[in-house]
Amino acid sequence: MKMIMRYLEKFKKECVLAPLFKMLEAVFELFVPIVVSAIIDKGIANDDIAFILKCSVMLVFLAMIGLASSITAQYFSAKAAIGCATKLRYSVYEHILGLSFTDYDEVGTSTLITRLTSDINQIQNGVNLVLRLFLRSPFIVFGAMIMAFTINVKIALVFVVTIPVLAFIVFGIMLITRPMYRDVQNKLDKVLLTTRENLTGVRVIRAFNKQAKENVKFKAENEDLNKLQRVVGRISGLMNPLTYVVVNAAIVALIYFGAIKVNIGSMTQGQVVALYNYMSQILVELIKLANLIVTITKALACAGRVESVLAIESSMDFVEKRQELDLDENVSNNQPKLELRNASLCYKGNSEDSVSNINLVAKKGDMIGIIGGTGSGKTTVANLISRFYDATKGSVLIDGVDVKDIPREELVKKVSVCMQKAVLFSGTVRENLTMGRKDIPEEVLERAVEVSQSKEFLSKKEGYLDYMINQGAKNLSGGQKQRLNIARALSASPEILILDDCSSALDYATDAALRNAIVRDLKDVTTVIISQRAASLLNCTKIIVLDDGKMVGEGTHEELLENCEIYKEIYDSQFSSQAKVVGGAH
Repeated sequence: MKMIMRYLEKFKKECVLAPLFKMLEAVFELFVPIVVSAIIDKGIANDDIAFILKCSVMLVFLAMIGLASSITAQYFSAKAAIGCATKLRYSVYEHILGLSFTDYDEVGTSTLITRLTSDINQIQNGVNLVLRLFLRSPFIVFGAMIMAFTINVKIALVFVVTIPVLAFIVFGIMLITRPMYRDVQNKLDKVLLTTRENLTGVRVIRAFNKQAKENVKFKAENEDLNKLQRVVGRISGLMNPLTYVVVNAAIVALIYFGAIKVNIGSMTQGQVVALYNYMSQILVELIKLANLIVTITKALACAGRVESVLAIESSMDFVEKRQELDLDENVSNNQPKLELRNASLCYKGNSEDSVSNINLVAKKGDMIGIIGGTGSGKTTVANLISRFYDATKGSVLIDGVDVKDIPREELVKKVSVCMQKAVLFSGTVRENLTMGRKDIPEEVLERAVEVSQSKEFLSKKEGYLDYMINQGAKNLSGGQKQRLNIARALSASPEILILDDCSSALDYATDAALRNAIVRDLKDVTTVIISQRAASLLNCTKIIVLDDGKMVGEGTHEELLENCEIYKEIYDSQFSSQAKVVGGAH
């Protein structure tokens, strides 16, 4: 609740005006039964048509004022609710972007998506209804009771008994259902996770003919969600019939005792009708209040879930400012551009290190290759260099400075990563190449396109750099996507370039042309190439061989063929005698 109030601070005016106009509408609504009572007792009883018309005009006037007040209140409540949700959604999104990869792994993508969308929408609806009804409905209920006392004190005691009973029903159901709605949202997370995995991996599911298994899994999770929703729905559904029973019993009591009073002459027929109308107003408002309570219960449960995300502190801290002297002195002293000293990483939740005791020294302009089988830890090493994860042991240094002591903005400028999975966003090629930086010169973009071997196919596309990429880059082939990903990494003009197995979809000729272009045009850039292809690493000044997270070889291609059995096995498995000769030519 405090979190919601914090985001409503800038909408104080709207939060005051919306309930105020709703209260104004309620005041006019409370006068209606009095006017109707006067029509019955004076106009109809005395056959006074002029009085009836006069009261009818008054009813129309009250309706018009009430409608204007209601529309105004709706405008201010919607403005406050949407503004609050917008600011909250932005804050959550900004906070999520600031989390480390470890935090993403722990929380889960599906959970974060649910909290950004469904949960915040529920909060928005809750705020909107609270501003419109939370004061109006109780005001009508107690206002109707007070107006009933002005008509007849003894009959009004029916209201005194009815209202506490109704309050007990409404708030009792709220207390029961609030934790259950939280469980509903958690089960919704699971359904969303399964849906996301199935849609993302639909090709794999079909390739292994696992549709039936995934259908069973999804059906089971969906059924769990359905069962819990039915239970909560049944409990919440009790609110309307119980309130109807209580209110209708009260109406019966009103009519019964009112009829006796009319019979003995202590009350008029119009007054009984007025009391009946007030009780009907209470019924309508309590139905609204019941629905409001359900919405508030959902909103508070969702607010707790959103607040739990905002409460997550990033497991990775970045310094705001680096000591300028450190880096300059290290560079002048001819320190290595990149260095890993006994670096190890254990992912959260794992009992063993994914990589351990990795040592690497690279000077400016060096091309370092990293090779190994699937699961050997190649990508983990790339994650350490780019500081997507912090080393649990050892250290990673750039220009002799630990990456933990380099501000994020500076680190991003120095290190550019082309990830294993090619990801492009909907928009133009230019927008994808200049992500986060709008000041990249045209000649830098041209060089990035040429080095990445993207110019070959982009020159055939309409618009060239302004060619529009569809969602998920469906209008590009796998190789084209990989080349544009490489171009994006090059556009940042980095000092250290990491290519994490990002040329797997390229044919050998294009791959060779890419490597030659890197050697030719990026002489001052320290390049780390991670690949399962031995051919992709032939131009490297040094190759590191990984196996099960450990370094088992280090040296040039020729040295590893003589000294490293694992590298020799990888090489021999990929090349025939003829291919070796061709590969050696590269």
